[in-house]
Amino acid sequence: MSTYCDHAPGHPLHGPYHDREYGFPQREDAVLFERLVLEINQAGLSWETMLRKREGFRSAYDGFEVDKVAAYGEADRTRLLNDAGIIRNRLKVDAAIHNAKVIQQLRQAHGSFAQWLDANRHVDGKRRDKADWVKLFKKTFRFTGGEITGEFLMSLGYLPGAHRDSCPVQARIVKLKPPLDPPWRRKD
Repeated sequence: MSTYCDHAPGHPLHGPYHDREYGFPQREDAVLFERLVLEINQAGLSWETMLRKREGFRSAYDGFEVDKVAAYGEADRTRLLNDAGIIRNRLKVDAAIHNAKVIQQLRQAHGSFAQWLDANRHVDGKRRDKADWVKLFKKTFRFTGGEITGEFLMSLGYLPGAHRDSCPVQARIVKLKPPLDPPWRRKD
């Protein structure tokens, strides 16, 4: 069981993320894309590193505007790989650009990234579990293994476990009606 609800509150970086973003449903493509890019770049690093570099990522990736990132060419790749404000890893940079193009396709087919997520919440009439989400993400996106996919979906309320029931943030999230069908909450 995660201890994020124990150590995040009061921390200068983790606290605001825990209290205002983690586990909260989101619908905007730029917000979802940002979360996906940050989760991909966090692989092998700490989430605190990502929170520290977050503004650098927002600047480097044009505010995570999907269409702008999808149009990036070789000059943009070179710029990103030389930007000390982000994680300079070619595979992760290439994944961000590729995944922006995928999100464009998802928008054409479903209207938005969030609507694609919603359309895939169930498989064979049952709520999609983490293993099924991971298979779908690996088939759809680049650089989306089990941990990346799981954290991405948990951070948006599509998978359970972001907060314990006793965490005060949990009650606020429940009122927002997260996308995952009840019962989705982690038990204490």
